[in-house]
Amino acid sequence: MELHRPVMPTEALENLDAARAGTPAGRLFIDATLGMGGHTELILRASPDNRVIGFDRDAEAIALASERLAEFGERFMAVHTDYRRIKEVLAEKGIETVAGILADLGVSSYQLSAPERGFSFRSGQNFTESPSSSVTSPIDQSAYPVATSPLDMRMDRSQKLTAADLINDLSERELANIIFEYGEERAARRIARRIVRERDAAPITTTGRLADLVVRAIHPKGHWRIHPATKTFQALRIAVNRELEGLDQFVADAIDALEQGGRLVIISFHSLEDRIIKQALRFQSGRCLCPPNQPECRCGAVRRVEILTRKAIQPGAGAIADNPRSRSAKLRACRKI
Repeated sequence: MELHRPVMPTEALENLDAARAGTPAGRLFIDATLGMGGHTELILRASPDNRVIGFDRDAEAIALASERLAEFGERFMAVHTDYRRIKEVLAEKGIETVAGILADLGVSSYQLSAPERGFSFRSGQNFTESPSSSVTSPIDQSAYPVATSPLDMRMDRSQKLTAADLINDLSERELANIIFEYGEERAARRIARRIVRERDAAPITTTGRLADLVVRAIHPKGHWRIHPATKTFQALRIAVNRELEGLDQFVADAIDALEQGGRLVIISFHSLEDRIIKQALRFQSGRCLCPPNQPECRCGAVRRVEILTRKAIQPGAGAIADNPRSRSAKLRACRKI
């Protein structure tokens, strides 16, 4: 298995201020989305006094990351939990504040490359992470070998709901809304209509079959820069894992958990996430979010942080060439005042 490479490692460490010397007891960081432990390893190597608690919903990822980070001993601890439970977990452990919190909201390379997880729809290739790929024919199966992976997409495999459940149980209107809202797919209605018609003949249970019917619903012509099913798969993954739910509250809870001067760094991978994070950080910096025509502020904005990234930081061409997964990444950071 290819070792996962963390996205924007230099930018993440710099904005966390992870290399700065701390107190004799060391500085404690939270990696809210541990994954394979790439960012955590960088934080631990940045200073011998750093400690990290890693959260992840994926028990398999935690096991692999823990093995990778075993050399750091008690400086690293893993917790199988959703990052949105940060306030409860820290309270349970008697931790009042931490020096920094990092959240990389992308799907890990391990999850994408494991066929049984059902995140990717083509065998041997990952089109959601390599948009520069193109082919001459949308139905050329020799160019795009169809995967027979189960339609799963759960980051936490202990939860019951899968992508197959959504595809086979939701109404045409509900499916269209999910695909349009979370995938920003203009052909959402056509895709939903095709899904319902196909599932009436037989349940849709594999990634390959779903990708195929999306192609046939859209009828794209010419070269593909991004596979036509990419947006539909993104939408289903977001819905299955409730990725946008509570994201703004996580920002507020993470800031609560920071010590004075502590840093919060969040890396997102699509516009829906970035929009929520941008607005949440603006609110936490004291910027009023009320409508312009409202005579007085009612949103209750109070300045709690200084935003460190006036605009989202994006990887350069060299970084993208070295790690294609980073191509759509946007990093935003703030410091608690």
